[in-house]
Amino acid sequence: MLKPALALIAASALTLPAAAFAANVEIDAAGPVVELSVYESIDVAPDTATIGAGVTTEAATATEALRQNSAEMQTVIARIKALGVAEKDIQTTGINLNARYDYDQQTQRQVFRGYMASNRVSVILRKIDDTGRVLDALVAAGANDLNGPSFSIDDDTAAKDEARKRAVARAGAQAKAYAMMLGYDGVKVLAINESIAGNGPMPEMAKGRGMLAMAADAAPVQPGMVQAGVNIAITYELTNSNAAPAQ
Repeated sequence: MLKPALALIAASALTLPAAAFAANVEIDAAGPVVELSVYESIDVAPDTATIGAGVTTEAATATEALRQNSAEMQTVIARIKALGVAEKDIQTTGINLNARYDYDQQTQRQVFRGYMASNRVSVILRKIDDTGRVLDALVAAGANDLNGPSFSIDDDTAAKDEARKRAVARAGAQAKAYAMMLGYDGVKVLAINESIAGNGPMPEMAKGRGMLAMAADAAPVQPGMVQAGVNIAITYELTNSNAAPAQ
């Protein structure tokens, strides 16, 4: 979007960690200003998988439901640790205890049936080739509530750096194209703003990677690719080093 010259506030949000400085600078632009927003992402093979595992039990009393659930969940957690998962990668995500009712069609009333207890943990697997084997092992250990896996990159710094370079280069090329069309011969950066895109899964890329090599009886898991991206908004002033711009 082109707009007349005006004083701009520049807030830098480049590759700086949280709590890094943010500078407010007033800049007087002599020429027209163009603001561009560019998104770039890099496709990366994931190196971690996150799964949810839990146990749901039912009993006549709340105490018995919770007791049974706790005992079975301890078995599941012990199995997770035995598979080589570090304790820091196991996190409880929810414990619930609820009364269970059924609707009786004849009496048209809710009938109390007992209590349901559930306990769930989130597990980070740092060897994604083991995902199918781990899921099967958890079921064998008593887990009856599974979800996932979701895949991510443990350290996406390098991928985001590459995405950032591509975004800046593309924005610069677009700004220069605007300058040439309007009779200017250069551009000057006035402000940069960056927002980070997460490591979301990209299912459509899954076919680019074969099935994981794992035992034939393990749950088939296909990691596909994930994306590391940045969105950069850059404000440029259109400049002319010699003659006045064409009218």
